[in-house]
Amino acid sequence: MNIFDYFKNQRKCRHEKVPMNEDICYCPDCGELIENRWYICRCSCCGIKIKAIFKNGQILADENFCHNCGSHRFEVEQVSKINCIDINYAVLVKTVIAPNVDTLTQSWLDTQNPKSIKLITQT
Repeated sequence: MNIFDYFKNQRKCRHEKVPMNEDICYCPDCGELIENRWYICRCSCCGIKIKAIFKNGQILADENFCHNCGSHRFEVEQVSKINCIDINYAVLVKTVIAPNVDTLTQSWLDTQNPKSIKLITQT
């Protein structure tokens, strides 16, 4: 990785103005459709929650081992709704939802009267 790749990645929108309490909304900076996804790490052995971090595009546990049982294996669990207890352990990942415009076809039908132009959609 050279220095130019680092600066090229900095130009991408980080969607910082997207509110955390919305499930899906548009980014006010770039206009892309963003979905907020919450993830929690749990110990594979005893199942207690461990603080999660987002590092290099992956969701990892903040600690290297479980303080309860000493296990080194963790499971990442996606949470549909976040509550006030889990917010200390959870990590928020803002993912871009690509619109599927290949399935939509629009045609304009011009009738004899120019005031009555109709939109015909076909999916």
